[in-house]
Amino acid sequence: MEITAISKSTRVAPRKVRLVADAIRKLSVGEALVALSVLKNRGGQPLEKTLKSAIANALANKNLKQEELKIKAIEVGEAPAYKRFHPSTRGRVHPYKRRGSHIKIVLETKEENNGTKS
Repeated sequence: MEITAISKSTRVAPRKVRLVADAIRKLSVGEALVALSVLKNRGGQPLEKTLKSAIANALANKNLKQEELKIKAIEVGEAPAYKRFHPSTRGRVHPYKRRGSHIKIVLETKEENNGTKS
């Protein structure tokens, strides 16, 4: 069973979020929450919020427990960038982009093996 949570147009660059996502991708849900609460990286806050949302979806909608869940996938995509300008000397401007990201976290239940092979 898969449970998803999507956070769109987060005002953090995808590169910063991907660095943190790669660090927690192999962890269990509980360990990932602990790691995200300790991390000081800017990309950690939106990931933590989205992970908590996915856990809440599992608890409320599917009646699952947090111990039964594991992270199946974390996808970080690019949101539309805001185009901004920095004023410079002699009336010039330097353009730059304020990048954003879309975050999708997919959780799945841990299936227990009964010792049978098919």
